[in-house]
Amino acid sequence: MELRKKNRPLSSEYIRGLVEGEGVFTFSSNNLTGSKIPAFVIKMHARDKNLLEMVRDTLGLKNKVYEYNHQGRDGIKRGPRAMLIVREIGNIKNIVVPLFYGKLRGNKGKQFEEWLKKIGGDPAVPESYKLVYKLCISGYYDKNPKFTD
Repeated sequence: MELRKKNRPLSSEYIRGLVEGEGVFTFSSNNLTGSKIPAFVIKMHARDKNLLEMVRDTLGLKNKVYEYNHQGRDGIKRGPRAMLIVREIGNIKNIVVPLFYGKLRGNKGKQFEEWLKKIGGDPAVPESYKLVYKLCISGYYDKNPKFTD
């Protein structure tokens, strides 16, 4: 008897719950230009790579899910990891922010809000990404039914 339904999209609530525990809103540094690129990352043990691929597919992303071996700063090797990272402006603006805007609680909600403020206020963030912050403060994600679920 098959209890799990394969290829069924994940719910938005499930993805948000997963991100509460395993996700991070951060920045990737470009050492050549000195810029900071907003990034959304989910990291898990490599045994859950399939789950990250399901998240990616449910969200309609084309990003690769990377696998790598992790060694801590203490020199101890950890288990293999899988990671989904989203940095593209269109995906941040149209998928990531609408999925989480006003819907995260606790520390992850605070981290998300601080990330948005830094996108809007940090001069090292490219100007094109600042549109994301402007849409947030204008109420765009609150008013547009496409983004309210």
